[in-house]
Amino acid sequence: MKKPKPQPGLPSREQILRFIEDSPGAIGKREIAKHFALRGTDKIALKALLKDMTDEGLVDMAPGRAFHKHGGLPRVTVLRVAAVEGDAVWAVPERWEGSGPPPRLRVMEKGRRGALGIGDRILARTEERGSGHVAHPMKRLQAGGESIIAVLVSDTGPGGKPMTWLRPADKRARFDFAVADMGDAAIGDLVRAELSGRGPATKAKVIDRIGDPFAPRSLSMIAIAKHEIPHVFGEETLAEAERAAKLPLTVDGREDLRDLPIVAIDPVDARDYDDAIWAAPDEDAANKGGWRAIVAIADVSYYVRADGALDREARRRGNSVYFPDRVVPMLPEALSAGVCSLKANEDRAAMACHLVVDRHGKVTSWRFARALVRLRANIAYERAQAAHDADAPDEGWDADVLPALQNLWGCWRLLAKARDARAPLDLDLPERQVILDEKGGIAEIRVRDRLDAHRLIEDYMIAANVAAAKALEAKKSPVMYRIHEPPSREKLVSLMDYLDTFDQSFALGQVITPAVFNRLIDGFSGDDRLPEIMEAILRSQTQAYYGPANAGHFGLALGSYAHFTSPIRRYADLIVHRALVDAWRLEVPGKAKGLPPRTGLGEADAKGLSRIGEAISALERRAMEAERETIDRYVAAWLATRVGEVVPARITGVQPFGFFATVDGLGGDGLVPVSTLGSERFFYDEAARTLDSEHGRVSYSVGQRLDLRLVDANPISGALRFELPDADGSLPVKRPPRRDGKGKPIVGKRGRPANIRHQGRRR
Repeated sequence: MKKPKPQPGLPSREQILRFIEDSPGAIGKREIAKHFALRGTDKIALKALLKDMTDEGLVDMAPGRAFHKHGGLPRVTVLRVAAVEGDAVWAVPERWEGSGPPPRLRVMEKGRRGALGIGDRILARTEERGSGHVAHPMKRLQAGGESIIAVLVSDTGPGGKPMTWLRPADKRARFDFAVADMGDAAIGDLVRAELSGRGPATKAKVIDRIGDPFAPRSLSMIAIAKHEIPHVFGEETLAEAERAAKLPLTVDGREDLRDLPIVAIDPVDARDYDDAIWAAPDEDAANKGGWRAIVAIADVSYYVRADGALDREARRRGNSVYFPDRVVPMLPEALSAGVCSLKANEDRAAMACHLVVDRHGKVTSWRFARALVRLRANIAYERAQAAHDADAPDEGWDADVLPALQNLWGCWRLLAKARDARAPLDLDLPERQVILDEKGGIAEIRVRDRLDAHRLIEDYMIAANVAAAKALEAKKSPVMYRIHEPPSREKLVSLMDYLDTFDQSFALGQVITPAVFNRLIDGFSGDDRLPEIMEAILRSQTQAYYGPANAGHFGLALGSYAHFTSPIRRYADLIVHRALVDAWRLEVPGKAKGLPPRTGLGEADAKGLSRIGEAISALERRAMEAERETIDRYVAAWLATRVGEVVPARITGVQPFGFFATVDGLGGDGLVPVSTLGSERFFYDEAARTLDSEHGRVSYSVGQRLDLRLVDANPISGALRFELPDADGSLPVKRPPRRDGKGKPIVGKRGRPANIRHQGRRR
């Protein structure tokens, strides 16, 4: 059926945006006028409308006067190759004026694979695919100055001649680069360098020395430098933070909650404390068996005012970034570790969320108020759990701390009951924890324990976050939602194909809810394959983001959800606090020279939530990637002393060029190249995610456990490399043949395994 032809007349802003988004090619004024059948004076009006839309930030104009949605990618643009991982090439826009970090695009190479290297520039047509973008190269351009983080090393070049090389800190980089100019840096230094040239012939010029990569606290600096994470506050920001920290703190306009035994429960290695809780049985006869609770959150909006220097820097950072050896805070230390941090026995400004919980665990009402609190204790999760289990106070606690903990558990049992009835997605994936000694060396790497105390805090925080969203909705106020959309059909089809290799059915026709995935997880309870099933389910999920258009939170099985509980470390929460101040008229006295007077959201930000949401979502993804890469570097540093040992491992990914494996209990992905798997040729089964030998003798599949020899561990890049203990590849068990609906083995041509998409060859 053909689409109806647009009616003549000037289109609306929404119609133009929809046309730009839906069009596969570059869109200029001519294409827009033609599509909407504009003539004469309408064309002149269109020119003025497009200028207004550009000024309003709705669209951007790319080179060549082609339009695209603001903050998005032009249909045709110049990209620079930023990383290469196996056969996958990734690029970023050379010119990016959107909010937050630029997007990464998968480059669909034409012709000879491996022709593109880091630093190469291409003119490409971009296409949105799923939750990301791909790029189709149109033309290779002259190389410019790509900046990378790397280590200077000395080695031989062609003909045995000594040369200085640049070894990238990114484990996805394909080449080392010859150094044309090392400046003031020395061999072994971690540097930032600019690349010029193409592929393996690229030359490097050192433009900045970062320091010794093996010194304590240097592994996180690699991620900070690579991702260009702002980690030094400017003088203007620090000065405003000092002025804000001296703001008067009184009960004017605040509830005085200092007599309540409010406590904070946090990790033992917490760097800031922005949430605390209290609960007590509800004395109202109408709520017999119910509870009252308070979630008290640091009142950051009192100190960080919209449009001030602090606010601009916090928005530029988006969130705090946490590394094993340091935190890069969103706010200066005078606030993040000072007056905004809820510490025991100190008067603190708080935003209090009052909750009423009925005997079924349902939150029946809520209200928000600015408050003054004085915590009884800051307690580590482990100590809180031990005190509750033993029903005995910890040494040094006030007399009312243990009863306060027992009340918190009593109310939480009802909240947990309601959560179980809601059936949110229950993925229990391990979190790695790096323990450092006093000198910054690695003392231990372990998986964090998962306690009831963790779940208790999570459920109180979720209740407060839901209340914040609904409180703003009740006032028809702007809301910065935390949005998690249901999985796409494309990802569900991929999950179905994967589960089929386990003889596990997954019906696409059913209504997909978190409970569907939970039943799937329960079906593998006690099975060694459970970790990879949960990882596959995680891969099928969409990525959560921030925005003002509510689409619910699929993973938590909630219709309305906003982040309210961590304004010290997340800008989204600060936005929600300011919106509550405006909607519920919670402005309090507190003026100081050099600080904006109001603590609310303000009209400009209320109208710009969409753009702010896009920016802080991108900054959140940057932080997550930096944190994950740094943990991998610490794992590689920990394993560097065990090179040559045989370690227990599990296959986490399979590609045509080999498979990736992780060390049990430690993590960190390492490659086993297909060229080391033995004398047979191996074929990649994309649907089953396996590498199968030509004659079906051995097979490698995701989730398979096996012993591997650690060949290399590089702390700078975080890369590991493994090989089979037996050179002939005889270690893995033979994979059972796949069968059709009648139980007959499925085979392809010449009796090879079916569904083969790619093949790897020995090099």
